[in-house]
Amino acid sequence: MPVVDRRVRVLIADMIQSMHREGGIGLAAPQIGIPLRVIVADVGGGPLAVVNPRLRRRAGTEVGIEGCLSIPGTYGEVSRAQRVEVEGQSRWGRRVVVQSRDLLARVFQHEVDHLNGVLFTDPGRLIRRLRRVARRRRTR
Repeated sequence: MPVVDRRVRVLIADMIQSMHREGGIGLAAPQIGIPLRVIVADVGGGPLAVVNPRLRRRAGTEVGIEGCLSIPGTYGEVSRAQRVEVEGQSRWGRRVVVQSRDLLARVFQHEVDHLNGVLFTDPGRLIRRLRRVARRRRTR
């Protein structure tokens, strides 16, 4: 587990920039080759970062379509908790507890899965695999 210092704050800033550049809404440090327990998310309310995140409480379930910056062009239906409470540290090292629901809850669960070496396409996680159809209108 990383100690939250300047190096981790720089990593968080880089992760947020990379996530936005790639059009993502979540990113985990292992996705960019950094073996630390750090996640970032931005579902429209501004970027959030959690260091050493732990999913504490889960409630409800819903099935939704997920994709992943690590597997471009692959999408699938995944069942997740509708609401989760995430505990960890802020970019300043303070204890933080984030109550999340719907899309943000889905992103937190997806990114914590990455920290645990799990992809949404792994057996037991994926309900149905969907593929993106290539756009053919570019030549017109």
